[in-house]
Amino acid sequence: MGRSLVVGDIHGGYKALKEVIEDVRPAEDDYLIFLGDYVDGWSDSADVVAYLIALKKEHTCIFLRGNHDDLAAQWMIFGKSNEQWLNSGGLSTIESYHRYGQEDKEPHVDFFQSLINYHIDEKNRLFVHGGFSNLNGPSYEFYPNVVYWDRSLWEMALSLDHNLDEESPFYPERLKLFHEIYIGHTPTTRYGHYQPMNVKNLWNIDTGAAFKGSISIMDIDTKEIWQSTPVQDLYPDENGRN
Repeated sequence: MGRSLVVGDIHGGYKALKEVIEDVRPAEDDYLIFLGDYVDGWSDSADVVAYLIALKKEHTCIFLRGNHDDLAAQWMIFGKSNEQWLNSGGLSTIESYHRYGQEDKEPHVDFFQSLINYHIDEKNRLFVHGGFSNLNGPSYEFYPNVVYWDRSLWEMALSLDHNLDEESPFYPERLKLFHEIYIGHTPTTRYGHYQPMNVKNLWNIDTGAAFKGSISIMDIDTKEIWQSTPVQDLYPDENGRN
């Protein structure tokens, strides 16, 4: 049985992604769960997607949908964009595709359309980009896109009394639904942490690759962590989403 490896937000940092994947050296029987936000930020969004498409041919990969992936897909498939997205990394994604012909883009369209909103494994561990708000779980959300925009799950966990026991009537019902929960979306660097953060059974793997942090990969069972060089150091002439 191979390793289960969860991968945090990437945001166009192809150089960092390639570096950390090479450090991990995935074996044939490992499987990788990517938490989303592959694009929007550094200048290599298109190359990130191309790399992930190639990676899936050699390894078992699960690709979740992030909010930035959904926005980029709206542009790529339907030609839709808005000023907020363009100013939040979308322009860098558009520019990264200038060197791609229409035929080259077709597998990328398929990639964006194949993304899933969440994954629950055989050990009842949930993987989702943002979180969920429904007390019965992500499958009960009235609006499916909530799961890649939600920050309430993480903010709720951060506010918990660390001494609160799961048997307490005040313990959040959402955290009881799953053995563990893995999210991205909200950079841990906002809280002065440059490695994944853990609160109760919730793990945040977004270590700020869009800004001044790294791309992180964690072995879910052992909690071993690999991190890239801070992405901004690999793109010294760019600002990312800073």
